[in-house]
Parts: sequence; C-alpha cells; structure tokens
Amino acid sequence: MSQKTEQLQFAPFSSALDAGFWPTLSKKKLEEYKLDDQPKEVYGYYYNETKDTYPNNCCFFSVHRSSHIPPHLFPSPGTLVNFNTLEAFKECDKKAVIEKAAKHVWEDIISRKSIQNPSLLTRFILLTFCDLKKYHYHYWFAFPALVSPEPITLHKPARKLEEVFNPDQIKSLQKQYDTLTKKVPHLAFFLVIQDGSSVKVQTLESADKVSNKSKIFYAFCDPCNLDQHPGWPLRNYLALIASHWPSEAPVSILCYRDRSREGQRSCLHSIVLEVNLPSMKNIAECPKCVGWERNQNKLAPRVVDLSASMDPNRLAESSVDLNLKLMRWRLLPELDLDKVAQTRCLLLGAGTLGCNVARCLIGWGVRTVTFVDNSTISYSNPVRQTLFEFEDSQNGGRPKATTAAEKLQKIFPGVKSSGHQFSIPMPGHAVGKTEAAIKQVEEDVHKLEALIDDHDVIFLLMDTRESRWLPTVIAASKRKQVINAALGFDTYLVLRHGMKSDQSAKQPASPINLACIPGDRLGCYFCNDVVAPGNSTRDRTLDQQCTVSRPGLSMVAAALAVELMVSLLQHPNGGQAAADTSAKDDHLNASLISPLGLVPHQVRGFLARYHTILPASVAFDKCTACSESVLSGYKKQGFKFLLKVFNQPSFLEDHTGLTVLHQEVDNAEILAFSDDDSVKSSE
Repeated sequence: MSQKTEQLQFAPFSSALDAGFWPTLSKKKLEEYKLDDQPKEVYGYYYNETKDTYPNNCCFFSVHRSSHIPPHLFPSPGTLVNFNTLEAFKECDKKAVIEKAAKHVWEDIISRKSIQNPSLLTRFILLTFCDLKKYHYHYWFAFPALVSPEPITLHKPARKLEEVFNPDQIKSLQKQYDTLTKKVPHLAFFLVIQDGSSVKVQTLESADKVSNKSKIFYAFCDPCNLDQHPGWPLRNYLALIASHWPSEAPVSILCYRDRSREGQRSCLHSIVLEVNLPSMKNIAECPKCVGWERNQNKLAPRVVDLSASMDPNRLAESSVDLNLKLMRWRLLPELDLDKVAQTRCLLLGAGTLGCNVARCLIGWGVRTVTFVDNSTISYSNPVRQTLFEFEDSQNGGRPKATTAAEKLQKIFPGVKSSGHQFSIPMPGHAVGKTEAAIKQVEEDVHKLEALIDDHDVIFLLMDTRESRWLPTVIAASKRKQVINAALGFDTYLVLRHGMKSDQSAKQPASPINLACIPGDRLGCYFCNDVVAPGNSTRDRTLDQQCTVSRPGLSMVAAALAVELMVSLLQHPNGGQAAADTSAKDDHLNASLISPLGLVPHQVRGFLARYHTILPASVAFDKCTACSESVLSGYKKQGFKFLLKVFNQPSFLEDHTGLTVLHQEVDNAEILAFSDDDSVKSSE
C-alpha cells in the first residue's frame, strides 16, 4: 500500500544571503548597472550542513559575489534581475520569469549540455530591488524545477548508505570521488557503478557505456540533511535521467552527503533511494515547473533592513554619492566624479563665502576641505555664515577655521576637514622690526606655502583685496588652480586665475584672439590693476571696513565659484581651458567643452539688475601678483622678497615697472596739454 501512495518529496532550497552581498550589489547598482534592469549573470552555491549547525535549514543555498566558487562548494548559475522601482519588482510577471528559466533547463537537458555540465541543472533566479536611501533590500529567489508528467514514487523507503554498501565499498567510494574531483572540480552529479564487490565513480558522460550487468546509482551531492527526503537538486536530475536513461525498473539514487564533524570525515549520513521514474523521453514541449521560494509558508518576497546595522558614516557617504551618480546615469554619463572627490580644496577665509563654498563642495562629493582664518565668530556671523550657531559666538567667540571644519564633519562625516588659525601677511601692512614679529610673519608664510602645496584648488574668499596677494603669488609659482570670489553690496565677482604652463612662461607673448583667450594667458585678480595692493582698512569707517552685502549674494557667488571649479575639472584641458565669454560663443569647440557647459574666466553679477556677464582679460605683464618679475623675485629671494613687499608700499610698483608706467602716462598727459596750448597761442 505504501509503495503505491508514497510520493517522492523534496526538501526545497532555503536561501541565505550574507550581509556582504548587499553592499556589493549596491556598489554595482551605483557604478555599473545604474538604470540597466536587464538580467545579469550571478553565481550561487550549496553544500552539505550538519543537523547541529542548521537544524531547520536542511537545504542551504547562497549567492557568491564572483564566479570563483571555493572547491568544497557546488556552483549554480543564476540570473539576477535588479529592478529600478519597487512597483516594477512587485508587478513583475513571476510566471513568465520562471517558465523562461525552466525552458533553459529543459533545453540543456535535451541538448545533453547538462550531461557535460551538470551544474546547469541547478539554475536559479534572483529578483531584487535596492532602496539605497533607506537601505531596505527586497528579494525573491526561484529554483526552477521541472515537474514529471506522472508522479514519482518511492519503490521502497530510503536506506542508509551502510545498508547498501559494505565498509570497503564506502571507503572506495569516498576515495574515488576525491580523485575524480581533482580532475573535475565542483562535481555535484556523477555515477556510482557497482560491479560485484567493486565500486567505481564516473562522470555522467559514461552513463551510455555502462554494462547492463552492472548496477548504476545515479549519485548527486545532496545539500539536504533529512533522513528520508532528498534535496531540491534531485528534481531536475531526475528529469535528465528520465529523458536520456529511462527504465521500467526502479531507478537507484545515491544522495551523497560528505560531512566533517569534530574533525572526522564521513559519508555515512548518505541515503539511497529506489524510485519509480516515469519516462520523459518523448516529451516535446517543456514540462510545467515550480520553484518560487516561500516566505513563512507563503509565496512572497523577503525584505532585509540593513539601515540599523550599517555604519552611519558609510550610509551618509553612500547617500551623497547616490545623488551625484544619479546625475551621471540620466544626464551626464561622461561626468568624472572620482576626479571631483579626490580634489583637495583649500579655503582661505571661513566667513560668509567660506561657509557657503564648503557646503557646496561637499554637495559635489569633495572629500578634503581645509579652512584658514584668523578671526573668531561674532554675534552677527551665524545668521549669514551657515556653518556656525549662536553658541559659537559666545564668550568671545570660537575660532572660525577650526569651528567650520568641525561643523562640516558633523554635516558629513565622510569629509576630511581641518582648520588653521593664523594671519596671512599682506602688502601695505608693515611687519614690526622686532625679531619676534619677523619670525611670526615668516612662520605664517611657511604655513601658507605648505598648505597651498598640499592642495589642488585654492579658494580666495577673504574680505580685503590685499589679503589675496600672497596666496596668488604662491599659487602661481606652484601652478595651482585659484578660484577667487569677491562681494560688493549688490555685485559679485567669481574669477579663475590663469594657469601658466611651463612652456607659456618661457615663450614671449604673442597676439591672441580676445574672443577666446587661452587658459595660460588669462589674468589673475590683480591683472586689471595699475596700482599695488595696500592697506584698504586704514582710515575707514565701520561700514567700509566690513563687507556689507545683500544677504543672498554670498550664496550665489559661492555656488558659482564651486561650479566653476567642477566645470574646469571636467574640461579636457583643466585649468588651461580657454575662456568662454558672453560676447560671442561661435568660437566654442564642442569636442573640448566641459560636460557641464561653459568655463568662463570671470562671472560678474549685478543683483540690482539680475544681470550676469562673462568677461575675460589677458594677463598683465606688469601685474603686481602673477607677472614674471614678481614670481622670479619670490622664487629667488623667498621671504626676503616678501618682507620688502610688506614693509615698502612702493616696492611692487617699482619692481614691476608700474612706477615708470605711471610716469610715462603723466608725461604724455603734460605733453598733450602743452600741444593744445601751443595751438591756441598760435591762433
């Protein structure tokens, strides 16, 4: 009675994805898959587990992050479909998906590919949706299994291995299997041939050559640990046997379970089945299939919430990257975000402009931001300077530079921010004659030189004109990119300094097209001036000493300064990109333009008229900051040269030839007046 009614039952796979799988999938989603939801190759594996380890997980299956499966595991080729939305994940036609996979399994069986590569019998499907904002992962496994047209029944109850083979045969079986797997790694399906007292282990390709006198056991590495039931891989294995080696007699199945417990290896937990297997040899169409994994006894997907277990700093970093990478997926596939992230930015000035520039930089994913400022936070600062709070201004105020760096890390822990409090020496601000005063200024100069040397882009965000002079000279001598931002009451200037190449510095100036000035011929902040920078705060009222601007102006200028930097980084010529102007744009070369658009020399805004222009100017050969005479003097004499600039108001004008130029202009004007008088007298 039991032989007629007892149908063969299989223990389904129980999936288990380790936590490392999800960060890997997230990274691939961000950097490789993006919006591509086409099926991808993925690899899974299964192996035997003891009852002590997984009492309720008798058919363990997991997904590996690469195709290199360790030797003791049994591989399964799979298909990963990662959906872009939760709705698409839920609305996916599950029936069509599994039938398509089952068709592949059936085709591999009919074409005999599964005999040559039996791992094709254990194909699987993994549907996923990654919510990278909340770190919730939805997934659903399917292990397609072909259904026999007639029930498969047990001819007799399952027997232990030692009830079928004697001890010598069991030892031989284990030894021969080990020998064969050295030639054929990851062998999960094989034959055990019993010929009298001898036992042989062979690949499935030998099944057609086995003598009728020998007894064949169709063996497979069984991940199940139940005493009476085989694991899920047997289902498609039986379809292969029924298609190519059908038999009216009961078919012998060896569920090989090779385990190690307490240092002792044994396969005695294996079981042998005798099954009545209906033939599938003449079936033309793919049989029906089953295989969607159940979730708590229901056909439903599973959800993993990793938000609590993941490092909050890593979560913040991934979220910042997500926003930027979405830009690249949809709009700018050529955007080089790594280049932006690796750019080290030095912010000279941690006030209104400095705070806003820093916020914009981390929005672009910049990871290194350094502040320099010598002042402390006052009561008027927090409402305009976005990194500070009211408490920071109490008790004399905290140092701006170090506080800004600290607050920036609180906003985004992934940024490497630091602050330095010291004064930047300036022309027109005489250095005291005492040894201590000179030494202090020299130390400040060396600190600034070291910081500029260690960074890629220097932002000049100070209040006074003369405070920008020394960083301009140092940065020009070190070929560093400088972005300058300055505010008026309702006007602003954002400007990039020209970057002279080694060749352009040696070659004499040649005529250029003013509509498209090369990047190495562009001027600096001081190139349009014909006087040296001096002490702009001397004999000034309070409103003249402070930068009095419309509150929104700094945010506009700060954003433009950062955007100009990023556009330059994306341009193929970098800091030496030619200047785009608002005068005409027919000179633009589409093959060289930054993916983000224009790369102007200057952006000048007039808020009263809501008007912006993009002028450009050529480097001035008598510039008090970037001319060859100044750079040469600084490189040769170092601090001695700078000391003359600080202490002698007319030194720069004399050194660059501006004094002579002024005299020539004055003489020309006198001569012009004299000519006019002589004409009048003659009349």
